[in-house]
Amino acid sequence: MTSRVLCRVNRLLEQAAGTRPVLGLDTSTSIASLALIAHGKVAASLERSATSHGAALPSAIDELVGAAGLSIHDVGAIAVGTGPGSFTGLRIGLSYAKGIAMASGCALVGIPSFDAMALSALERHNTDEGRLVCVVVDARKGEVYAALYRVVADGLEKLSEELVIALEHLASRITEDVMFVGDQRAKDAAALVKSRGHWVAGFDTGMLDLRGVCVAALGGARFARGETDRAASIEPLYIRTPEATFKPTSKNPAGTGTEGVWSIEKKNSFGSI
Repeated sequence: MTSRVLCRVNRLLEQAAGTRPVLGLDTSTSIASLALIAHGKVAASLERSATSHGAALPSAIDELVGAAGLSIHDVGAIAVGTGPGSFTGLRIGLSYAKGIAMASGCALVGIPSFDAMALSALERHNTDEGRLVCVVVDARKGEVYAALYRVVADGLEKLSEELVIALEHLASRITEDVMFVGDQRAKDAAALVKSRGHWVAGFDTGMLDLRGVCVAALGGARFARGETDRAASIEPLYIRTPEATFKPTSKNPAGTGTEGVWSIEKKNSFGSI
């Protein structure tokens, strides 16, 4: 797999400054995170904790757009988190984004939710360059969703695609200092790795409050380059175990450690965003 770099939010906003406003939303967790960017700045953002995203989204988006002094018809593109995460939440978020795009004629951009989570954590906790970042979210059935990133000078390098894995198996593969971000399962992973003597930055819910901003910024940068998606081509990122495995490297034949990062064949090439 070819790695790619996720730029810092301020750089992404600069790239999107010349476009029409971009609405970003992510419903991969129980908290919907939304933001609207315009003219290279965050015009408005909000979070909504909801038992039903379907009931909460319309009013939340109306409130968001109104707070920015705009209407939904001013929006040039909608960036939507594609997961992995809550199956129901993802379906609702994607369906609503597609509906707005079809009704208003604006563009549509799908953004992996884990990219937004990792970037949100970096924005809230400016950790050292070279540090490993691991996003971990409960996948149920005794497994977690996970993906690896590395802090670089201008943002994050994505080292792996997302996969489903047993938590203990994931923890055994982390052989260096790491910052975990995600839900309660990220705390569990941090405890396992810390017990082996590595430096670990624990999970903090405040590290994810920029998730909507990051989805909007990542989507805005793609929108500025003309990299939009067709509604029919965007589907929730449902990860299943047979689709992703650990790949040993020549440096690490046994496949242990973070040198042999997990990988699946990339279905899309986003370049540097």
